[in-house]
Amino acid sequence: MSRSVRADFTARVLSAVRRIPRGRVATYGDVAAIAGRPRAARAVGNIMRTCARPDVPCHRVVAAGGRLGGYGGSETVKRALLVAEGVQFRGKRLADLKTVRIRHRAC
Repeated sequence: MSRSVRADFTARVLSAVRRIPRGRVATYGDVAAIAGRPRAARAVGNIMRTCARPDVPCHRVVAAGGRLGGYGGSETVKRALLVAEGVQFRGKRLADLKTVRIRHRAC
């Protein structure tokens, strides 16, 4: 993938993540689909891992099945940020992923 294609995809990913509302989440796969590359969930994870932009709520992107997934900071911080937004957990997973998840068309 060329540098310009990679930069364009990164820009689309960051734009998609900025549109996830407070108290809602999207999976890495959801964000990849919104950004136009539905099979690029791992690439989205890599972008989220290295993103340190305060205007991008990376903590709102979770792994499939409601697990937190990785986070550039710490999973404890990611969980705390989501809880502060009203997202509930059951053990290490979101309590009701279906309720708080944003799908492709909604974001």
